[in-house]
Amino acid sequence: MKYSFLSLCIFLSFQGFSQKNNVTSSVDINFFSGNIARHNDNITHLIKGHPNGFILAWNKQVSGKKAWHRVYNYPEYGFSVGTQNFNNTELGESYGVFAHYNFYFLNKRLIFRFAQGVSYATNPYDINFNPKNNAFGSHLLSGTYIMLNYSKAKLVGPVGIQLGLTLLHLSNASIKSPNTSINTLAFNVGLSTNISESFNKKEEVNELIDRSIGYGFIFKTGINQSDVVGSDQFPFYIFSVFTEKRLSTNSTLMLGLDYFNSKFLKEYIYYQSIAYPENNIEPNLDYKRIGVYFGHELLFGRFSIQTQLGYYVYAPFDFEGPIYNRIGFKQYLSKNIFTIISLKSHAAKAEALEVGIGIRL
Repeated sequence: MKYSFLSLCIFLSFQGFSQKNNVTSSVDINFFSGNIARHNDNITHLIKGHPNGFILAWNKQVSGKKAWHRVYNYPEYGFSVGTQNFNNTELGESYGVFAHYNFYFLNKRLIFRFAQGVSYATNPYDINFNPKNNAFGSHLLSGTYIMLNYSKAKLVGPVGIQLGLTLLHLSNASIKSPNTSINTLAFNVGLSTNISESFNKKEEVNELIDRSIGYGFIFKTGINQSDVVGSDQFPFYIFSVFTEKRLSTNSTLMLGLDYFNSKFLKEYIYYQSIAYPENNIEPNLDYKRIGVYFGHELLFGRFSIQTQLGYYVYAPFDFEGPIYNRIGFKQYLSKNIFTIISLKSHAAKAEALEVGIGIRL
């Protein structure tokens, strides 16, 4: 490890001296070590050892040509790769690739990073060979991490240092059971190249904002599975209508209606009626649901982050309560056509990873 660290220092030094004064990209690496958070009592037996690993990132500052660049104080976008050794025979290791944004505060001394990607777990649940891993039931997982760093640029020549905290989350969004998920809270320390301190801001451009009330339709689908380990995977279909109101360069409010056709729930209701007859559940109870939601969209040009809070107005079977929530990512293909990927949950319990397409009229 110490030889790798020394090689990285030499690499960063070479990169720093070879770049021009107007630096608009950077590379950083952070090493972390921490603990698994006990967010669920069912994973208590998995909390042993101290997970550690590293995250290597490439960052590029926005050009400054768009209005939202100014609103977010000229952030960076980039890609990162990371590995995590759980130091736990049941959990094994994970390897991930991510896309991220860096946001700066306190004269670029404080950096907040939000990253989303996919991870590969080396040792998921297996009924015969790894029955104790109830955290995730598949190799392929959704990976998220947030990092808050104090940064000191050019501490030694062109090389800076970063210190902070990282939260890493791994889950397969109930695509395959079990899916209790893992959250790692860690302390990190790292090195970086120059952090674009010589960036020249472009001439500000005032953009026209359409503040009219719009409406549209969304279709989303995917596959998921109930919490019953060994049950089958089923497709689901979601049809939504919404209305929205643009408030500013970076903010939109929305109100919508969801129709859920979740085939896994049909099997789950039948299972509950047979396994727990004392609950008097009808085996043919309607599994379809209708919900209303209120949401917010945080805009970054054609890309946005959505958060929604919903309530089932029709749900004959009570599955995880009457309230649901979403976080999602939307990419506009044109002014009125967009794709979306979102995670639907009940509080912290994931139900489905939704992928869809929508139209705004």
